[in-house]
Amino acid sequence: MAKDLVTAPLAGYLASRVMEPVSMKLYEHESEADRACEDQARPGMPFRIAAEKTTRLLRQDLSEPQLDKAGMAFHYGLGVSWAPVYALIRRTTPLGPVNAGLASGAAMSLSVDEGLTPLLGFSASNRDYPLVTHARGFFTHLAFGLATAAVTETVWCLTRRRP
Repeated sequence: MAKDLVTAPLAGYLASRVMEPVSMKLYEHESEADRACEDQARPGMPFRIAAEKTTRLLRQDLSEPQLDKAGMAFHYGLGVSWAPVYALIRRTTPLGPVNAGLASGAAMSLSVDEGLTPLLGFSASNRDYPLVTHARGFFTHLAFGLATAAVTETVWCLTRRRP
């Protein structure tokens, strides 16, 4: 498992990069009314709000560009820190790569996007967003899980460390 922690940063970073185009493609298919409702509900980008609240809590006064960078660090940091969940699922359950990737992505969506993010005030309440926003987030995190699986499994194959 310790060796998996070396693979996790790469898998988490690359999987986080996969999320944006998937989310944007799904967003393109949403209705104007749903987009407007989401825009009205959203107080800002959750990872940027997380950076603002955290730096305020730490009594740090950052410039706007610094807050933008800190927000991206939160975004990618979450992806990197979640990637070991995939390896844990693969090594402790009989699930294959696809199902383990989907389970990991679904768990991330439900616990972070639907749970911690609104609970910590990094987004509006879940009820404020249209259902399609939640669906897009869920499917985007499934893509994250599948990308994490692809990268991790590739590294395992190349290093002959498959579970």
